[in-house]
Amino acid sequence: MFAAVLTTLCWSIAALFSQRSIRVLGVGQSNLGRLIVAVILLGAYAHFFGLGMGGAGRDAFLLSGIIGMGLGDLALFAALHRLGTRLTILICQCVAVPIAMVAEWGWLDTHLSLIQIGWAAVILVGVTIALMPSQHAPPKVPVTRIGIALGLGAAFGQGIGAVISRRAYEITTEAGMSIDGITAAYQRISWGLAITAGYFIFIWLRDRRQARLAQTTVPNPTRYSWRGFGFLFGNAIFGPILGVSCYQ
Repeated sequence: MFAAVLTTLCWSIAALFSQRSIRVLGVGQSNLGRLIVAVILLGAYAHFFGLGMGGAGRDAFLLSGIIGMGLGDLALFAALHRLGTRLTILICQCVAVPIAMVAEWGWLDTHLSLIQIGWAAVILVGVTIALMPSQHAPPKVPVTRIGIALGLGAAFGQGIGAVISRRAYEITTEAGMSIDGITAAYQRISWGLAITAGYFIFIWLRDRRQARLAQTTVPNPTRYSWRGFGFLFGNAIFGPILGVSCYQ
């Protein structure tokens, strides 16, 4: 439970750094940069003190990273500047719960008691009521359909990625091996970085091609600054490094 509480705390702080780094550096640069920092620092620990890229559950951890840290986080970062920090995180974390519950029940045969399901439902209903806009509490950001869809996509990646990650631990244990949370986080994030970098390169090439066809230059509104990189580093520390390590 202590690790779970730390995960919640770290991810909440990381979300604040995320939104600020997006304002300065842009969505793509912020997401890609934080993963690069995380892979370097986590990889240093994993290869010196952990299993590195080894272990029986490695492929499952990599797949979990593709879905959760790659596709899921692309949706998460795209939703942040559309819905704001609080609404995006609440959608992602709360909707991920029933998705993971159904996935674990169908794949890993994990059964929850009616009491557990009931309290989970109470939490979700409470969050829904709290987020429901009214005349006295109108939304502080324009809530759009694409923003909600991206938030739900992030929740799907979070929930399914978590279930696959749990299966990766089972595979590791069945093989008579063990893996620490930092190494598991490194394996997940490494392929999350690969997906994010691929998307970033695709967008960059697309913009260059469109600019060439239009005979214009590629606009670059990003203002690189030490402050922006500070926000990015804070996001990396509290998100994919400490947050995901505690999560694993």
